[in-house]
Amino acid sequence: MSDTTENIIKDTANNMAKAITHFEGEVLKIRAGKATPTMLDGLTVEYYGSPTPISQVANISVIDARTLTIQPWEKNMLAPIERSIMAGNIGITPQNDGIIIKLFLPPLTEDRRKEFVKKVMHEGELAKVAIRNIRRDGMEDIKKLQKDGLSEDLAKETEASVQVLTDKKIVEVDKHCAIKEKELLTV
Repeated sequence: MSDTTENIIKDTANNMAKAITHFEGEVLKIRAGKATPTMLDGLTVEYYGSPTPISQVANISVIDARTLTIQPWEKNMLAPIERSIMAGNIGITPQNDGIIIKLFLPPLTEDRRKEFVKKVMHEGELAKVAIRNIRRDGMEDIKKLQKDGLSEDLAKETEASVQVLTDKKIVEVDKHCAIKEKELLTV
């Protein structure tokens, strides 16, 4: 293989890895009945005029399997953090005692678990679409190289490598979805 075709494969692999990493991050935010600080990753709070993640203005701790505590570094941040959690619509009502905010996770009902599984599957589909788009971009780059004089055999070989990479990444997404589904449906 030539350097340019190897670069196409390397770039495609890197972009697919980024898509998988993003997917894993999104799936981590979906709770499985256990309290984790990552549940609050998508939430921001207004801090001195700029939106800041809650984890950067407070200490988030897991007390037990269904309880999180948020202790702001500045007392005046209690109300904005509480508002951010309410606006984030994560299905938990914060309880503010003037010093810390406690989040008590309700037990998941079967319907809620199935809803979360659907959300995981949706995120999996989005990741697969991203991977296929990356494959398409790689294939287009190969076609451009072929027009510029790349041999047909080398083009076919590179396309096959990109396809194998795509298939592996899609299987990886499916495995992540299956693991998270099992985790969500386990009572």
